[in-house]
Amino acid sequence: MRLTIKLRNSLVVILVVASCAPATLWSQETPLKYEFDLIANIDYSHGQLPSVMGVHNIQIMRANREHPEFAEGYGWTYNHAAMIAYWNHTFYVSYLSDPVGEHTAPGQTYLQSSADGYRWEFPKVLFPIYRIPDGTTKKGVEGVAKDLDAVMHQRMGFYVSKKSSRLFALGYYGICMDKHDKPNDGKGIGRVIREIRKDGSFGDIYFVRYNQGWSSNNTSFPFYKESDDKGLVEACEEMLSNPLVTLQWVEEADKGDPIIPKLNRKAKAFSYYTLPDDRIIGMWKSRLSGISDDGGKTWNIAKSPGLFTGSAKMWGQQTSDGRYAQVFNPSVYRWPMAVSVSEDGLFYDNLSLVHGDISRMRYTGHFKSHGPQYLRGILPGNGTVPDGNMWLTYSVNKEDIWVARVTVPVMDKASTAINEDLSKYSHLSQLSRWNIYSPAWASVSLEKVNQGRNALKLTDRDRYDYSKVEHLFLESESFSIEFSLIPSQNDKGQLQIELQNEKSSAAIRLSFDPDGMIRSKTHYKYEDIIPYKPGVTYKVRIEVSGKDQEMHMDINGSKVSNQFYAPMNTFSKIVFRTGEIFRTVTPDTPARQDFDLDHAGSPTEEASYYILNLKSEH
Repeated sequence: MRLTIKLRNSLVVILVVASCAPATLWSQETPLKYEFDLIANIDYSHGQLPSVMGVHNIQIMRANREHPEFAEGYGWTYNHAAMIAYWNHTFYVSYLSDPVGEHTAPGQTYLQSSADGYRWEFPKVLFPIYRIPDGTTKKGVEGVAKDLDAVMHQRMGFYVSKKSSRLFALGYYGICMDKHDKPNDGKGIGRVIREIRKDGSFGDIYFVRYNQGWSSNNTSFPFYKESDDKGLVEACEEMLSNPLVTLQWVEEADKGDPIIPKLNRKAKAFSYYTLPDDRIIGMWKSRLSGISDDGGKTWNIAKSPGLFTGSAKMWGQQTSDGRYAQVFNPSVYRWPMAVSVSEDGLFYDNLSLVHGDISRMRYTGHFKSHGPQYLRGILPGNGTVPDGNMWLTYSVNKEDIWVARVTVPVMDKASTAINEDLSKYSHLSQLSRWNIYSPAWASVSLEKVNQGRNALKLTDRDRYDYSKVEHLFLESESFSIEFSLIPSQNDKGQLQIELQNEKSSAAIRLSFDPDGMIRSKTHYKYEDIIPYKPGVTYKVRIEVSGKDQEMHMDINGSKVSNQFYAPMNTFSKIVFRTGEIFRTVTPDTPARQDFDLDHAGSPTEEASYYILNLKSEH
């Protein structure tokens, strides 16, 4: 880019000339090719990308400084770098945590588990706070350790041993002399390992790899070779001899560590999948990809043409239908979170939404970024979920921990109308055509209502978040849609129902408001329809004519007709949401938030709504 300033009749004219990148930038081609016709519009947290059908976003830990008993017991509000495994019919998620901000001691790692992926146990401390010996220094970094604790950093969280099929957790104790220092510079203490037993208890902690200057003589945990547990020793030896494992340790390892495969350039946060011809495709942060034809020992890595992303992690895997998926943030910001699917694992030309709802950051902290980020899936060897879906974990705002179940096959369009009777379902996992956004304090569940009939329940007691479900339907210009729902109250909370297009733009909105009135949005105003009462079933039918830009609505016999409040040619989904849509992050949102939100750790009075059925006609 060239900047030229010229004076012309006392007027300053600034010419900005953007030149193409040098040809050498892409001269070293990678096997992966990206040709996206659709790109993310980052003025919106969802990027205006089409939603993947059947994504279930579940918040498993909501940070809480004021009431640690509602979170993880410590009240720490920097939570990040989540990892996921599936073993012994159980999901496991680990994540690192600091009290306030990134790289700010002390640090520790937590573990959560779940039998079904929806209901999660209270976090346990997996790798505890580690005191660095006073007098410790780091080469090239100012400062001497005094009453200083380590900071956790890990690109790898789990390993299932091949010989004994035992589950081990891994973490890395790094050193940060101050919040501007980095724990992943190869100058930390070392990598630790700990068994997770079938009964949920933990084994002892051992070091599996030391950084230079550290040994069993000056550390608090023994070296793995000192263990009498032959299975643990075998697992460590398996990892140390497997380049696909040690590639995940590259940033934290000593520079020149012989167990790390040689790379032709610096690369961070490795994930991979294997093609049918046994070639391995690798993905790293910052648009890097590469290929190995010798089992991961050597790589040719370059920037990927056509891929647009920033410094957040990318995830890639083969899906149960034989295709391949890559999940990442398709912008330099940490939103939205999207997936691209490939038939051959080499060419990607589509982009769909996995997570696009971003609540406000509740707590300040060093290096906290807005959005869903640093996602990981289940690495090969770390378990196969029987449902055949893709399971991911990630943080939102580097504050809360989430999982996502992405229904396989991955589709972002519906080919049929809707015909759902919610009483037929007994578990959320069965709702493979519904999209679910379920924060801890604004949850989605299946609950009994009306003499024991199951219904889809949306609750909300979070002042900074909402509960949401949506259902795709056959894209249509003119159609009708009908549903029945029961509000549990009429004096608090809010339920908004919208008809949207695939860009998540709405033109029709119905609102159950906290003053007990049902309203329809006309333009910049709302029109009263009828009052509503708790416990009463409201049957709603909406007839839509895109040609006339009109809708006709009937609610328990009360009728209203209105023009769309926004122009819309076609619609493709219905959304139920316990509050107004988020418009909290844009490219102009300040990168640093230097304040906490009021009452961030306290719930509001709960409001809830039951959806009984949903049907569309086209």
